[in-house]
Amino acid sequence: MRAEAQREYVEYVTGAMPSLRRLAYILCGDEHRADDLVQQAITKLYVSWPRIRDVEHLDQYVRTMVVRGFIDERRRFWFRVGLTAAPPDVVRAEEPAGGVEEAIVVRAALAKVPRRQQAVLVLRFLCDLPVDEVATMLDCSPGTVKSQTARGLATLRRHIEQTDLAGTRKGR
Repeated sequence: MRAEAQREYVEYVTGAMPSLRRLAYILCGDEHRADDLVQQAITKLYVSWPRIRDVEHLDQYVRTMVVRGFIDERRRFWFRVGLTAAPPDVVRAEEPAGGVEEAIVVRAALAKVPRRQQAVLVLRFLCDLPVDEVATMLDCSPGTVKSQTARGLATLRRHIEQTDLAGTRKGR
């Protein structure tokens, strides 16, 4: 890669990295897996940078790479290999102190939603993307995004209602 293209790539990745890491973390709920998803996406981006650096919606293109990497992650054989026990829950400094319990419950419930529905919910509600853009990212129709949203929300609500937090919120 030429020096100018290399510089453009580094500038783009440096600027996009925080939002890509946030998206990946929201999708998978684990900092290390999020870093892996982002690394995989920016590596693929590096390989194809000379061809796609002038794409009109480059941010959307790279977010799509992260989301598809997340969805495809479970299909890989190595994902089924468990090397270590699950680490304890860590309270992140960026989460509001009053909403930590709710965030943990929502994150746990979101992890129980099927991956494609999980991706749709994160993209629609946490990343605030329109239905058409999510459909493009997931390579499906807008109707599929809407139905996956409805099913995902129903599943998410069901899992949240099964927790103690749902009972305490109703009593407030």
